[in-house]
Amino acid sequence: MTAGPGQAGGISRLDPGGAWAALSFAIMSGKAKGTGSGNGPMALALALARKAARLGEVPVGAVVVEAATGRVLAAAHNRTETDCDPCAHAEILAIRSAAAVRGAPRLPDCDLYVTLEPCAMCAAAIAFARIRRLVFGAFDPKGGAVDHGPRLFAQPTVHHRPEVVGGVAEGECAAILRDFFAKCRKDDPQSGASAGS
Repeated sequence: MTAGPGQAGGISRLDPGGAWAALSFAIMSGKAKGTGSGNGPMALALALARKAARLGEVPVGAVVVEAATGRVLAAAHNRTETDCDPCAHAEILAIRSAAAVRGAPRLPDCDLYVTLEPCAMCAAAIAFARIRRLVFGAFDPKGGAVDHGPRLFAQPTVHHRPEVVGGVAEGECAAILRDFFAKCRKDDPQSGASAGS
């Protein structure tokens, strides 16, 4: 991966007004190669995050696309509460669905777009699936494992290191999470709700 402005720990951080901001715009608008057309995969991930919030799930959305064509293979939102499954994170569900569509456990020519920096479980799944590029929105200092915490892709024992771009539509992704948890605290001040994918 080539270094970009503000890059730290292998994560390309978007630089407002710079080349990485142009990449962010291209990804959001669907004009970047491998991002599809129309509103692009991050816009779809954001729509799924909003849907998750309406269902009472932590609002995270994820989309897997074929890098060469931009074709969406799978899209999902968190379903941990709905499915009573602590592993039903958006990334895991989208990777599982894309692998089923492909009939293969590895997706080396696919990109994953997700609204929140993946946790350790999801980062490991991304490595095992051999995802080509991870594009995420909001950084997660408490539960993230890509730019925070264990920084899984920087570990010498990791099986695969995808190209990583963080901070795409960061403000919008973070606002959805912030609004969701503010509502949770207002509805139940004793809940102690915390972020996590």
